Amino acid sequence: MSAPVAFKGLIEIDGHRIGAGQPTFIVAEMSGNHHQSFDRAVDLVKAAKAIGADAIKLQTYTPDTITLNSRRADFQIPEDSNWAGRSLHELYGEAYTPWEWQPRLKELANRLGLVLFSSPFDPSAVDFLEGMKVPAYKIASFELVDIPLIERVARTGKPVIMSTGMASLEEIGEAVQAARRAGCDQLALLKCTSAYPAPPEEMNLLSILCLAERFGVPVGLSDHTLDPAVPVAAVALGAAIVEKHLIMSRAEGGPDAAFSLEPDEFREVVRAIRTVELACGTGEPALTAGEAKNRVFRRSLYVVDDMRGGDPFTETNVRSIRPAYGLSPRELPRVLGRRAVRDISRGTPLTWELIAGGGGP
Repeated sequence: MSAPVAFKGLIEIDGHRIGAGQPTFIVAEMSGNHHQSFDRAVDLVKAAKAIGADAIKLQTYTPDTITLNSRRADFQIPEDSNWAGRSLHELYGEAYTPWEWQPRLKELANRLGLVLFSSPFDPSAVDFLEGMKVPAYKIASFELVDIPLIERVARTGKPVIMSTGMASLEEIGEAVQAARRAGCDQLALLKCTSAYPAPPEEMNLLSILCLAERFGVPVGLSDHTLDPAVPVAAVALGAAIVEKHLIMSRAEGGPDAAFSLEPDEFREVVRAIRTVELACGTGEPALTAGEAKNRVFRRSLYVVDDMRGGDPFTETNVRSIRPAYGLSPRELPRVLGRRAVRDISRGTPLTWELIAGGGGP
């Protein structure tokens, strides 16, 4: 794989600047959690706004655009899956978001101040979403190896976010190069573990740093865990985007219920992310306003026994103690053995004016 071309550190989606030094772009994934009810889909858009997400994401496919209606073994879901006992066509028939809903959901989201974009799964979905004027595209992990689809999406000129679940570095590199060749100049990657739900021990969050360094693009997390510590840790590592599935209630069931967050849970993740953003700061050590007020309680040199003029300063009558109104403790070796210019009472902060010869050595 050739060396990556340097990319800008930021991308922009509908006025949201995404990348280092910017607020985390938080995406609520609707997926199939509408349960084929438009009213439920509306509830999820409104919930995404209420919990503080920046965007709601859809998936644009039909059962027939993503797979075949076939009883052959290839198209049956394995027994060790969450979705065992069904064919792929049956699963996607339950989970897909009707296309006629999607412009109406975008209108609602935009009215609420939310970004709405989608994952297309074939060229017809890209054409449809272009008609909706979506501001960005997401390539799902399972589609990362579909180079023609990536090129089709990249040719729209819109920002592209690509999930990397299951992919090797070589496959990620091929996808990145395909997007670049097709003209994408705003690209982001999402670290993703394609397990549903994903156990925290399989998340490998440190790979966020690897992807950012290797490909020179903003990197985030597509998270299928239920532990709020995982996305918060990702943000502390520099994740620029966090995407999680949103459901009104896991008790409703459905294809994605096992790895989706309810609104109160998602809201807590958003709150924690925003707190971590504040706590991470700039990365450069710097004195804060709160610390500046407390500097007075550091240590300094004080006279701790009454002294007469001419007495020598010793380790007995001068000590490093709190507070910090006297000379710095680093001056103690220069002070010892020199003499007081006048009487000094116990508890006096030591200054050069009290030391014969003054002003240091």
